[in-house]
Amino acid sequence: MMFFARWKTLAILAVCLLGVLLCTPNLFPKASLPSWARQFSLGLDLRGGSYLLLEVDMEAVVKERLESLADATRGRLRAANIGYVNLAAEPAQRRVTLRVRDPGQVQAAMALLREQANQIPTSLGATTPDIEVTSTPEGQVAATLTEVGLRAKATGAVEQSIEIVRRRIDETGVSEALIARQGQNRILVQLPGVEDPNRIKQLLGQTARMTFHLLDEAANPASPTPPPGVQFLDGEARPGQPVQRYAVRRRVEVDGANLTDARAGQDNQNGQWVVNFTFDSTGTRRFADVTRQNVGRPFAIVLDNKVITAPNIREPITGGRGQISGSFDARSANELAVLLRAGALPAPLTVVEERTVGPELGADAIRAGMLALAAGAVFVFLYMGLAYGLFGWFANLALLVNIVFLLAALSVMEATLTLPGIAGIVLTLGTALDANILINERIREEVKNGRPPLSALEAGFTKASGTIMDSNLTNLIAMACLYGFGSGPVKGFAVTVAIGTIVQMWTATTLVRLMVSTWYRWTRPKALPVLEDGRGFWGRLARPLFRLIPDVTHIPFMKGARAGLMVSAILSTASLAGAFYPGLEKGIDFKGGIVMEVRTPGPADLAALRARVSGLDLGDVGLQQFGDAETVLVRLPVQADEGGTQAAVNKVRESVEQVAPGARILRVEAVGNRVSDELFLGGMIALGISLLAMLIYIWFRFEWQFAIAAIVTLVLDTTKTVGFMVLFGVEFNLTTVAAILTVIGFSANDKVVVFDRMRENLRKYKQMPLRQLVDQSINETLNRSLGTSMTLLLSAVPLALFGGDTLAGFAWVMLFGIVVSASSSVFIAAPIVLYTGENRLRRGGDAPAAPTTPAKRATAGV
Repeated sequence: MMFFARWKTLAILAVCLLGVLLCTPNLFPKASLPSWARQFSLGLDLRGGSYLLLEVDMEAVVKERLESLADATRGRLRAANIGYVNLAAEPAQRRVTLRVRDPGQVQAAMALLREQANQIPTSLGATTPDIEVTSTPEGQVAATLTEVGLRAKATGAVEQSIEIVRRRIDETGVSEALIARQGQNRILVQLPGVEDPNRIKQLLGQTARMTFHLLDEAANPASPTPPPGVQFLDGEARPGQPVQRYAVRRRVEVDGANLTDARAGQDNQNGQWVVNFTFDSTGTRRFADVTRQNVGRPFAIVLDNKVITAPNIREPITGGRGQISGSFDARSANELAVLLRAGALPAPLTVVEERTVGPELGADAIRAGMLALAAGAVFVFLYMGLAYGLFGWFANLALLVNIVFLLAALSVMEATLTLPGIAGIVLTLGTALDANILINERIREEVKNGRPPLSALEAGFTKASGTIMDSNLTNLIAMACLYGFGSGPVKGFAVTVAIGTIVQMWTATTLVRLMVSTWYRWTRPKALPVLEDGRGFWGRLARPLFRLIPDVTHIPFMKGARAGLMVSAILSTASLAGAFYPGLEKGIDFKGGIVMEVRTPGPADLAALRARVSGLDLGDVGLQQFGDAETVLVRLPVQADEGGTQAAVNKVRESVEQVAPGARILRVEAVGNRVSDELFLGGMIALGISLLAMLIYIWFRFEWQFAIAAIVTLVLDTTKTVGFMVLFGVEFNLTTVAAILTVIGFSANDKVVVFDRMRENLRKYKQMPLRQLVDQSINETLNRSLGTSMTLLLSAVPLALFGGDTLAGFAWVMLFGIVVSASSSVFIAAPIVLYTGENRLRRGGDAPAAPTTPAKRATAGV
């Protein structure tokens, strides 16, 4: 095990070199790199920008399909001389209904409806219609959209919307924008460097569907209801003039989808701004036919259900070119041209979530993250080097390689590094050394049991490997659940921690073993530098300087088993009660609403700002000083609808500017009702599935008593963490859910190590009473448990001190959870194993223990 063939050594070194090479491109500007080089990018919370979550209005998509079906059906029934009444689209029921006057023509009417079905391809290569046509004996006919048709319509609408959103944003000149589908009917848009996304939102909020219709000159626009086949639409509002109403035929004569170009310009005759457009060959032919056949009649240009202009056709237009005139200025004409060039959205888009971070906050976040990372690295490195001597410094070298591999993996994936991702790297400093602590403690134990150096090294790496695998898999389960049900930056945290966990298993068991093996071949020491009283040169130079607790302890932990369970039950009950009353302070992620961070040119006038914003009739408004005298945090409740949320953000911006001219909006977070409910549900599901997955895994790897003990303890640890958040007012949001899941992963990790030693001792000491065996197992793993807790604490403390407001709640929840998890392994999990397994894990538990000699007695280790 400690021998490495030359090719294995070269392969390990080559892997390390590859990691360095993959990581190196991040040190250079992207423009100076070759095309194959990849980099990770900084998230919007680090470099500033805007995040928008758009939702496609599927009801509008369904309504348009049904109205189109109804309009086409009307024309076909008339052409076929089939009498009918009550033809109507019913979007709520997702169907078109009518009644055929002559029962003998019902089948013909149904056949005409079926001819209008869109054929949807299936997975088997066949097709299926998107409507189902049914009838009743009374002559009622209904065409209903099928589930397959709805899904196909939704997929097509979202894919088309994504492409059009991309075109519109590209036209604005925003670089490195990310547009991606999220869920069934949502689109994620990230805009680096865009501090005020209002203009982008306005561009994306318009469907920009332009169509050309004839007017129905016989219809009276003042009538309460339009005649069949006609709709009443308003014209553009003009200053000092009433809004004109038009009777527009529903039939689309020419569709704006046939436009090939649209450019803003000025009319040669009057100098007014207009939009000049050009059709493709199909549009040119149809436009020519319509204008030729309807000379002298009014022809309406309709944009998003509003008549822009309705001039009379003076002569046939055959050149495929036209002009849109209206009350345009230079900006509105250019924006309309952009919309028409990009194409029309198939349905309206609503902004359901918005997060904007200014570059100032991004720079502050980078500084805070780097400071926390540097401080955590120094603390952890010093602890490992002083507590484990030479082998601790080997572990530190492996940890540096671990971080390089982590950054290399993020580069290959072209991942986005966010502030929670930096927190994940900081925590990796603590968790990555867990495997090395397991190995070092096991080597130390084997040395104290009298093994020679090479044998102790072999046994240390071999015996620790199974425990390393079990303990790290529990952490990966937690991160998988967080990634599956988390959102945005929280997913980045899960990816970062998961990659760090996987890499550290390799560096600890392979890279460190190579270092130790090479050192052993070069020095051939008579004693390993793992004890404080080491002899010889290496013993004096590389020995550990301290131990957290003595090697041999005989603390009777199980004497306090009942007290530990009772205290834990009381604390958890109180925590659950606190979760309902006064309750957790939900963050914007889970309760919705608006949070805006404002920086004024001088000390903020809170009274004036509060009076101004409170007068906007947006609900209960909260204003507070945030950090320094120039920074104010504005909180608004969730608005009645998603559009109202965006309107509220704009009103607050205007009001702040009026009270404090020159004020800057550093951060905006706006989350609607539906999104907050979904995020909360996702967070709860992640917690539940995480606990269930760990129960199954531990049950599979150990006896059921261990699984029950682990899951009960994890639930109690979670409830106490919730109680801590209630007591100290820590905000419950996606970031703190990530902290809780990380605590669950660490807690399960710690318990698996103790359980692994119990299982080993059950095989080793056949007659030892279970109570004594549990105490001995805890004492033997005490240094390892405290050592891992110490590295995690040392890495999490800098996050709490230097990580800034964004990560403060995360870090304090982590610190509390680490302390609770370490104690619960001893005072909750172990007693549950004792009481549930007393007559099962150890038959005849009252028999005397087999005598053990000092040489055979297991001491501190894993």
